[in-house]
Amino acid sequence: MIYQFDSRVRYSEVDENRRITLLSILNYFQDCSSFHSEKIGVGIDYLNKRQCAWVLSSWQIVLGELPVFGQEITVQTWPYSFKGFLGERNFCIRDEKGEKLAWANTLWTYVDLKTGHPTRVPKEEQEAYVLHEKLDMDYAPRKIALPEKMEKKESFLIVKHHIDTNHHVNNGQYVQMAMEVLREDMRIRQVRVEYKKSAVYGDVILPKIAEETRRTVVELCDMGERPYAVVEFVGEKK
Repeated sequence: MIYQFDSRVRYSEVDENRRITLLSILNYFQDCSSFHSEKIGVGIDYLNKRQCAWVLSSWQIVLGELPVFGQEITVQTWPYSFKGFLGERNFCIRDEKGEKLAWANTLWTYVDLKTGHPTRVPKEEQEAYVLHEKLDMDYAPRKIALPEKMEKKESFLIVKHHIDTNHHVNNGQYVQMAMEVLREDMRIRQVRVEYKKSAVYGDVILPKIAEETRRTVVELCDMGERPYAVVEFVGEKK
């Protein structure tokens, strides 16, 4: 029911303080769900043949004591619900003693790539997964409330390293983009992401930011100020 793999935090995955970066955590989570799907036979090739894809709609990631360079970790994932064209999945990174270091909830949409519209998850694919109990955590709403006033930042171009196998900007890259305009003295405790539409190679991103006491919201927009993604960081000063 729970798919997991063991790893060790690499030098390429840590920041200047030798702690794992948020992007590395996101990459571990995405890799874990991809490995899970491949293991049970409903991975990339299966989806390509059916011209369908799982598109991530939202993240909620909670950060505890972040692992450090060289630390042994276990990365876990499991689905807990299918409803029509939606799937919900939890993630967790644990230390050597089984304690939670980072954990997450996600909402996914099953999309027919021929039409671009959501479609019901096939019965055979639902049966390939074994649902597990929902993780005990404080679940936030999928929708992120936008502040009334947001400050525009300098726009930038989507380049090749932002793109994944779906030919869109990778989910984790939106978070990394948002962090580029985040103040440096913030210790992040929770991240929420609401995905609106997919950016592709050559698009231009216009970031907008609003800072509150413990919450910072970054809206990543096109040049018409229509959002690709909204990212919310919650935390405190270091």
